[in-house]
Amino acid sequence: MAPESLTLYQHRIEQQLELRMAALPQTAERLHQAMAYSLTNGGKRIRPFFVYACGSMLGVPLTQLDSAACAIECLHSYSLIHDDLPAMDNDDLRRGKPTCHKAFDEATAILAGDALQTLAFDILATAEGNLSAERKLKRISLLAKASGITGMCAGQAIDLAHTNQRTDLATLEQMHRLKTGALIECAVQLAYYSSELDCPATLHALTSFASALGLAFQVQDDILDIESDTIVLGKPQGSDCKANKLTYPALLGLEEAKVKAKQLYQDALAALSSLAYDTDELKAFAHYIIARKF
Repeated sequence: MAPESLTLYQHRIEQQLELRMAALPQTAERLHQAMAYSLTNGGKRIRPFFVYACGSMLGVPLTQLDSAACAIECLHSYSLIHDDLPAMDNDDLRRGKPTCHKAFDEATAILAGDALQTLAFDILATAEGNLSAERKLKRISLLAKASGITGMCAGQAIDLAHTNQRTDLATLEQMHRLKTGALIECAVQLAYYSSELDCPATLHALTSFASALGLAFQVQDDILDIESDTIVLGKPQGSDCKANKLTYPALLGLEEAKVKAKQLYQDALAALSSLAYDTDELKAFAHYIIARKF
């Protein structure tokens, strides 16, 4: 069961995203519709949750976290649009609805992804609040590094390069730490740099927590691709297997993949134990990540 705070933060991010979309000029109506279609059609909003939950734990007002939460979700939504394209994963469903290129067309989907990516950085660059210029620039830099060749894009490239190939555990983990984990780590780092804290130990503990949980999230995704169904998942069940994707169950076997997810969950909790804050909300969310069914 999802923690109650997840629902609260989901409502907040939905409202904030709608406000951001409403403020954009209507110079290209179909492009605007495609952006809104992909950005505001639900989802677990895990990355904004990390921004809000970690930032709140550190004493940052939610109003000072909205820009980071919106920016990272815009970036994530862009990545999903492009991942679903025929040249990438070639998926027809996302969150139970036709993917962007199916609902609109391929060219519009590419542009919608491009526009959401640039919107993410505009949101961070123009964020209101009392943050120092140094911290604002740090947040922009973190998101850029987590999404580019040192992060998500590199992970996707490794994924594509190893489709239909066997490889080792180290390569699989590197792929997921870049493709999925980098943005999740970035979310907690954005929360930290939305404060004025100067405590490297706190930043290290949060990053370690996010690193372990981000990998656990991906392992659980791989397990659900086998054990869940299309209606619950909101995307085609077994799509990774059919595409001969590199996954934990394919490499380790289903039962060993489950053991791996539980170990990563314990690693995430261990990282939280060093923090001198109330971490109950993050612990509950960590449990939700490995117990979820979609």
